[in-house]
Amino acid sequence: MHSSIVPDIAVFQWQHIPFSTEGQILDDFNLPPDWTIEILSPEQKPNKVIGNILHCLKYGCRLGWFIDPDDGSVLAFLPGQQPELMQGSDRLPVLEEIHLELTIDQVFSWLLMGK
Repeated sequence: MHSSIVPDIAVFQWQHIPFSTEGQILDDFNLPPDWTIEILSPEQKPNKVIGNILHCLKYGCRLGWFIDPDDGSVLAFLPGQQPELMQGSDRLPVLEEIHLELTIDQVFSWLLMGK
């Protein structure tokens, strides 16, 4: 990779994480995450954040989520496919190795304080 992209959340499979000879995770490595998750903040430009996801996909990332809290949606990115806009009870794609079923409503319910 030529740019350093640090997503809000990066998910790596264990076999893709480089370790030192002492068994420590290296502080600096230039591998794309298997799954990148970006959450749009009010001061961010959507196209820049989406560009980060596309960059990761270009270099081997297998899944990207672009979460927009303002409209309660997730734009899901899979390599070689059109992005898919998901809302409400739509089930989110996850990596096949992760046995997890999530809907948009579930993800956004985590953001509700006191509920």
